[in-house]
Amino acid sequence: MRSTVHALIAHQASLQPDAIYAVDCDGGPSLNYGTLAKRCRQVAGLLLAQGSVPGDTVSLVMPNGLATLHWLLGAMQGGWCVNPVNLLSQADQMRYVLDHSDCSLVIVSPDWEAPVRALLQHIPRDIGVLVSAPDHHDWPETEADLPAPLPEAMALLMYTSGTTGQPKGVMLTQANLAANAAAISAEHALQAHDRVLAVLPLYHINAFAVTMLAPLHHGGSLAMPPRFSAARFWEQASQSACTWINVVPTMISYLLEGPAPTPAQTQGLRFCRSASAALPPEHLRAFEQRFGIGIIETMGLTETVAPSFSNPLDPQLRKLGAVGRASGCEARVVDAALAELPDGQTGEIAIRGPNVMRGYYKNPEATAAAFTPDGWLRTGDLGHRDSDGFFFVTGRIKELIIKGGENIAPREIDEALLKHPAVLDAAAVGIPDRHYGQEIMACVVLRPGHSADEAALRAFCLAALGRYKTPKLFRLVADLPRGPSGKVQRLKLVDLYGAATA
Repeated sequence: MRSTVHALIAHQASLQPDAIYAVDCDGGPSLNYGTLAKRCRQVAGLLLAQGSVPGDTVSLVMPNGLATLHWLLGAMQGGWCVNPVNLLSQADQMRYVLDHSDCSLVIVSPDWEAPVRALLQHIPRDIGVLVSAPDHHDWPETEADLPAPLPEAMALLMYTSGTTGQPKGVMLTQANLAANAAAISAEHALQAHDRVLAVLPLYHINAFAVTMLAPLHHGGSLAMPPRFSAARFWEQASQSACTWINVVPTMISYLLEGPAPTPAQTQGLRFCRSASAALPPEHLRAFEQRFGIGIIETMGLTETVAPSFSNPLDPQLRKLGAVGRASGCEARVVDAALAELPDGQTGEIAIRGPNVMRGYYKNPEATAAAFTPDGWLRTGDLGHRDSDGFFFVTGRIKELIIKGGENIAPREIDEALLKHPAVLDAAAVGIPDRHYGQEIMACVVLRPGHSADEAALRAFCLAALGRYKTPKLFRLVADLPRGPSGKVQRLKLVDLYGAATA
């Protein structure tokens, strides 16, 4: 029988009402499961008082905080669909999301009230605004005990941060979310005593699914700081008694550059989970060597409620460079004609399972293009599967560099450059070339206090990659454009740095 977010909350509130679900890293009051269930009913009452009804979409423009958890979980528990808005969006993109989502109400933090009201003036329908601090709200005594939503009811509308065009609204159901909470809990052997440090923003699918929803399945908890801080990260994890951490590769890079923790600050941590973007093997090795904490590399999409691949918990069984085996779903590799490819051959990775989205909101063309005729989701990721069932991702189809008819995966060039001692970050991308069709440009971020010129980087790549895969152009840049998940937005590099290449 398919579960729901409503059922997960009700089960934990009945089973262990006094057990902690969330703690505030800044010393605010903690939240137990019994109170969480009560807050959910109070949220439902407040939403009804605003004229919003179950089945409506409610948008949130709020940073992390315990009250943000209340609003998101309370709305879904009552049968609403939540739309967490990316706070890093440009104004026109945020306006598009609020308009396209058909939300009936926007819940905003005080500092976002004026910007959101300004955006709503350009949307030709009435949308209510409710102001709430992310870490506190005056909850009324009135509770609304509403019928449980059905498993197929929409619970989350999350917009992808595409590199081109307008973002697409991914429709995820109560059953999708509950299925992945179960898969994450099982994959990492999580139990009621486990607590995760929730440093990722809740408007991103990774934080939403992994740090907020997964504990609801295994009865664990999360510790929430207001934001990620490399300087305070280890202190926060230790003081809040976390047993695991969930980060993206960008954060791992910052932690490697930041202050080292004391042995006491890391002794309670069982593992670090890395997701949302490819983790360079050099960073994985450096992290484990410096901090003594094993990394589990995973991968997923907004369209699959975040993780759909995971390496094993046992470090002896993992494979460096792999995103892991299929987790909570089925996966295969297909060719351009959508036929399944044998192990070892590169093609597009496709996924099928209970975590896969219903489709894209008000976009039947994109929905149809995203699925094969027999119901497999096309991820757009290039990769292969080995004979042990591990999947390796080599790039995105749209980002593949085709030089003189040869396919070159940008990640191969990135990882070669990251082995240079002066390189902190790197991303390769294809640029137009009249001879080869495409040539290679590499954008490189140097480590503070280190230096390397174009000649040195070219010589290093020639030795590591050979002449054909060595970038024609190198750009030394301050940073790389990234989406909220930490993925480099490669196609933006062409616009930012490719114009001066010809």
